[in-house]
Amino acid sequence: MGRGGRKVGTNTTSPGRSRRFRRRALYSVILIVVVLAVGTLGMHFLEGWAYIDSFYFTSMLVTAEGPPNAPATDVGKIFASFMAFVGVGSVVTALVFILGPALATIWRQGLGEVEKEIRAAEHKIERKKNEDEP
Repeated sequence: MGRGGRKVGTNTTSPGRSRRFRRRALYSVILIVVVLAVGTLGMHFLEGWAYIDSFYFTSMLVTAEGPPNAPATDVGKIFASFMAFVGVGSVVTALVFILGPALATIWRQGLGEVEKEIRAAEHKIERKKNEDEP
């Protein structure tokens, strides 16, 4: 049993969990696609770039790689700045949304192991104290 009486090693492939994971993954992919589409279209119309260049710029921007070139117009720079905040946040949120439950399970298991080690160390200390007493 983990903290709060929850079973730590539960079956993670149950139909309910699988369905929730697929839904979370779908929402995350949709979020990323929408951000990429808005950024691509925005840079295409604001800067007059080709779609592929706009897509490449946006993908570099939202993954925090840093775009290869800077927009020429002020409105393009403002739009790119806005997309940087929204895009990076969206990508990070999507990854956490997908990986969060798995990371939480790993975290709980790790805490359980640490608690077990602490109890073992306390038991050894107590035994050592009892041996040292006359």
